[in-house]
Amino acid sequence: MRKLRHEEIDRPSADQVRLLPRHPVTVVLDNIRSVHNVGAIFRSSDGALVERILLTGITATPENPQMHKTALGAQDTVPWSYEPDATVAIDHLRSLGYTVAVLELTDSSIPVSAVSHDYFPLCLVIGNELSGVDQSLINQADCALEIPQYGAKQSLNVAVAYGIVIFDLIKILRNG
Repeated sequence: MRKLRHEEIDRPSADQVRLLPRHPVTVVLDNIRSVHNVGAIFRSSDGALVERILLTGITATPENPQMHKTALGAQDTVPWSYEPDATVAIDHLRSLGYTVAVLELTDSSIPVSAVSHDYFPLCLVIGNELSGVDQSLINQADCALEIPQYGAKQSLNVAVAYGIVIFDLIKILRNG
């Protein structure tokens, strides 16, 4: 076994990625405090080929050069826009037929594995690192998704949690 060199890995160029059909998942990032978490989410979103990212509230946008340290160019390959108010973004997506799912522990959260094709297109709402998804956004949601955890902590880093959930969702979507 030998580790592949960068030039040996067959990946589409940024221009080619822009032409690929995307998975029907739009991500709403609401009030994410860390520009580095936002950059990491962009990078995972590129790998998952999500439809787009909607940045809301205080969430940094790709104009912030600090994001480029963790996004590593994904800020240029993932479509994104900014909407000050997450409720407006979610209402618009719902009017387009999206199922709204928040990544949050609630009294009726379901594991990601319970998601079916009927949930797509999907709006996935990711909340603040400390306070999670705001209750007003939970009130707008069709469901809450959770990641089973087995240790003492009740949460994961927001970018790590997003990475787990987005690839589980794409696997569900692609595997029928």
